[in-house]
Amino acid sequence: MKKYHVGILAAVLLLNACLPFAATPTQTPTLPPTRPPATQTPFQPATATSTSPPPTATTAPRPIAKRVLVITVDGLRPDVISLAPMPNLQALMETGAYSLTAQTIYPSSTLPAHASMFTGMCPDKHDVYWNDYLPNRGYANGPSVFDIAHDFGFKTVIVAGKEKLQQITRPESIDIFEFVNDRDSVVAAAAAPIIAEGFGLMLIHLPLVDILGHEYGWLSPNYIIGAFRADEAIGMILAALDEAGLRQDTLIIVTADHGGDIKFKHGGRSPAAMTVPWVLSGASLKSMELTRPISVTDTAATLAYALELPIPSIWDGIPVIEAFGGPAPSRVELPCQ
Repeated sequence: MKKYHVGILAAVLLLNACLPFAATPTQTPTLPPTRPPATQTPFQPATATSTSPPPTATTAPRPIAKRVLVITVDGLRPDVISLAPMPNLQALMETGAYSLTAQTIYPSSTLPAHASMFTGMCPDKHDVYWNDYLPNRGYANGPSVFDIAHDFGFKTVIVAGKEKLQQITRPESIDIFEFVNDRDSVVAAAAAPIIAEGFGLMLIHLPLVDILGHEYGWLSPNYIIGAFRADEAIGMILAALDEAGLRQDTLIIVTADHGGDIKFKHGGRSPAAMTVPWVLSGASLKSMELTRPISVTDTAATLAYALELPIPSIWDGIPVIEAFGGPAPSRVELPCQ
């Protein structure tokens, strides 16, 4: 059954420096008086390293994950993680597997990128090129990881700060969809009781960073504050997992749909728009920085691998099995560029 919770998105609330703090207390960072230059942390797009085919999922030890949780921080550039700072996300990086050079898909926009994350496919297959909530357009062509997980009996949940994320998968594949039109801490608070009830596959979408990027510019002081607030929301989500006793056997992915450049833009192929963080955390993982090219399409395949679900051959993404102790796959080129 779907549930909807609609709040009022107020710009005053978005920039309120007194929002509730996450489980990990931090101090509000001292921000630079002017916008940091776009060249502060140069982006290097991932490149192909080999022409050998990727190994199958059976070549690596199977992970132990009873459930999987994906947190997407809309519009998060990797270089803001240390600037904000984002201590909750950094803690996940220290104990898990991560890449700060992962690549999103083209077009580097919220709805097409989320569709690619969860269908494991490029837009020419899932056919979502629009970036607004347009119910008459239907839904992403599947199969999505939500479709497969739901068919195998997993409880599927989306808690999103943008209503258009309803269109990333068929409505029949989602047990709970909750739209929370508010700041990130409110999205996290709405997700907490659902976490406590238990889930199999869950997406929590945090919208504030992208909103501030469009309003003030990526890497502007307000954008950096937004990243700090998003990290507080991540802390709230992690605390909810801990309180429910679910953290130990939950696989967590934190990533972004796109970045953005200093000129308030994304959607194109610029390195600043295409490069995103991709962080994988769980008890059965190796602690490592991922050195091979990672695509956001790998998200669906990694989730399916963790839950021991079938991975459709039509998917463009491949599971990040090296994080579980398997050999690092190689690919000819990143998909969807």
